[in-house]
Amino acid sequence: MIIEPGELLAKINSPADLRQLSEDQLQQVCQELRQFIIDNVSIYGGHFGASLGVVEMTVALHYVFNTPYDQLVWDVGHQAYGHKILTGRRDNFHTNRKLNGISGFPKRKESEYDAFGVGHSSTSISAALGMAVASQYKKEYDRHHIAVIGDGSMTAGMAFEALNHGGASDADLLVVLNDNCMSIDPNVGALKEYLTDITTSRTYNKVRDEIWNILGKISKFGPNAQQILAKVESGIKATLLKQSNLFESLNFRYFGPIDGHDVNHLALVLKDLKKIPGPKILHCVTVKGKGFALAEKEQTKWHAPGLFDKVTGEIYKVHHTTPQPPKYQDVFGHTLLEMAEKNEKIMGVTPAMPSGSSMNIMMAAMPDRALDVGIAEQHAVTFSAGLATQGLVPFCNIYSSFMQRGYDQVVHDVCLQNLHVVFCLDRAGFAGADGQTHHGSYDIAYMRCIPNMVVSSPMNEQELRNLMYTASQDGMGPFTIRYPRGEGVMPEWRTPLELIEVGKGRVIQEGEEVAILTIGHIGNYAVDVCKNLRMDGLRPGHYDMRFAKPLDEKMLHHIFQKYDKVLTVEDGCLQGGFGSAVLEFMADHGYNAQVKRLGIPDMIVEHGSQMELHRLCGFDLDGIERTVRELMDVTVRV
Repeated sequence: MIIEPGELLAKINSPADLRQLSEDQLQQVCQELRQFIIDNVSIYGGHFGASLGVVEMTVALHYVFNTPYDQLVWDVGHQAYGHKILTGRRDNFHTNRKLNGISGFPKRKESEYDAFGVGHSSTSISAALGMAVASQYKKEYDRHHIAVIGDGSMTAGMAFEALNHGGASDADLLVVLNDNCMSIDPNVGALKEYLTDITTSRTYNKVRDEIWNILGKISKFGPNAQQILAKVESGIKATLLKQSNLFESLNFRYFGPIDGHDVNHLALVLKDLKKIPGPKILHCVTVKGKGFALAEKEQTKWHAPGLFDKVTGEIYKVHHTTPQPPKYQDVFGHTLLEMAEKNEKIMGVTPAMPSGSSMNIMMAAMPDRALDVGIAEQHAVTFSAGLATQGLVPFCNIYSSFMQRGYDQVVHDVCLQNLHVVFCLDRAGFAGADGQTHHGSYDIAYMRCIPNMVVSSPMNEQELRNLMYTASQDGMGPFTIRYPRGEGVMPEWRTPLELIEVGKGRVIQEGEEVAILTIGHIGNYAVDVCKNLRMDGLRPGHYDMRFAKPLDEKMLHHIFQKYDKVLTVEDGCLQGGFGSAVLEFMADHGYNAQVKRLGIPDMIVEHGSQMELHRLCGFDLDGIERTVRELMDVTVRV
């Protein structure tokens, strides 16, 4: 089903078309753009609330600035759906996040209007500043550079690093702060409180509006009047807010706060800001989910709701007649609380993903022991290390892809000091429709090379519980548990907690000729493969290794002594991953088997469903069975 755009939106194939419209038509464009997003996401899915909240901002930015020559950088990208629709991707927007369709995030190779590829937060100011300095160097003095960043993304250290650098330059950089008090979950921290103080100070806003009006009236007398009044306004901010303005103390000209849903006023302000050189910040107050009442009311729920009825607001869910396996993240959340109730040392830490990681379960029950530290992965890791130095056992839950951002801290602050921090890496392996920026492809490789680190992955919910319980025990050091996005395989998953010997795998079945070695949830494919092969009289062995580090060397000696053909399967990168660890063992001990590795190849894998991407990379059920048959030199069934 192709969604028909409104009358004006149907004529906009690029921002140049938008700029042909009168300012009086901008509100209608916003209404049509918002409706087009609602219509599409309700049917095809995707991120929802963030893009609805910046419709007017998106229209105003493309209306005022000469994109793509003027470079517009979106932070994270959840908010960029309107941008994509206005920049030539309206007619194939229904393919958003689908295999071979457009990406859910800005992507340089997809469009010249996507000035910078994003997916992780807090990169926009650094990138736009780099572009601005490059334009200075190339003497492109008529070129503007705009970073649109949410207030949630401003909590990351990288954003402050960029502000610190940008304020010391004279680069033409405009930072548009989209202030809606949300990332995915509600924002936390002192910055949120600071922005709230600014936006809710009635006295300051009244005086600011009066100054703005006076400024417009007397600006005809020359630029000196503007400069004087700008200084006066800065003083009023400091006096009325009882603190100096954070951004102006970093040498950014601060403007706002203004209504981020008044498209005509936004356009007017942006036109004025184009004339002001140097680093500046425009503070826009918006509502996440604007224009869809339920999304405005329950912003976390409607961040990415799935398919829904746009009239009633009913979110469609599949109803099963039998009990279904839970999501791994929920098993983590409930198990962590269960363990914390019995072990007062256990703490929970998450960088701004309490609902995504299910840390919110413990946060609701034990708010003093489960902490959201904001979008700040580096801080989350070292904060956890600090907890560990005091005898506590922090469970630091970070998406595998986001863990990359705290890698130096894992090495320097946790592993070199051999501190007892448990890293629970959610979304390990293919993340699905979120695509290349969110795939957890590399964690086995980057974790197993660090001294003192244990690297493990459960094949099912029971194994996840037992690994968490094992990792919580006294005497442990750094411990990684990786698990995928989505459901497990055990409807009855609340099994008794049991200790696992670190570095010990499981024999799923002994066999003949070929040994299948798996790690993690992907091993369930191998179970089904072995069932299929048994119907043809074939009996490969299957071993759930559990640990990429330390390896179960006793089991591996048995395997290489018994089998001359070995297949490793992992939902992670082949370079340096689990299969590489097995090859290293084979070489170190003088074995000479034929080893075939299945996993994520040395390429950037784009978006699609997890099953589609497993198939694409050859380690879905059919790919594993085909490879085993090839190793056994038997006919592959069609």
